[in-house]
Amino acid sequence: MMQFLQVVPVEPQPGFMQQYSGFILIGVMFLVMWLFMWRPEAKRRKQMQEFRNSLKKGDKIITAGGIYGTVKEIKETTLLIEVDSNVTLRIDKNMVVADSTGLQQQR
Repeated sequence: MMQFLQVVPVEPQPGFMQQYSGFILIGVMFLVMWLFMWRPEAKRRKQMQEFRNSLKKGDKIITAGGIYGTVKEIKETTLLIEVDSNVTLRIDKNMVVADSTGLQQQR
């Protein structure tokens, strides 16, 4: 009979920070990843696409494979570049990585 009259001790309820600290931590991690990884990569990708779209005939370029050439013809997705006298290559526009005019002036 005595057991029914005893008061059961009440445990304190966890606070807001204790309940949701895991979710907040995961959210902060995603925010940091976006700020330091995804956002700069998207910005670099956009700049590279603008560079490739602004290519014109006569530009000196470097391909992803390290080939130096001069643009002879531009199509929607491909370029015709002159590598040496009477040597031309058709490459995908996405393989152009840099403008070589500044590099050749430094030599």
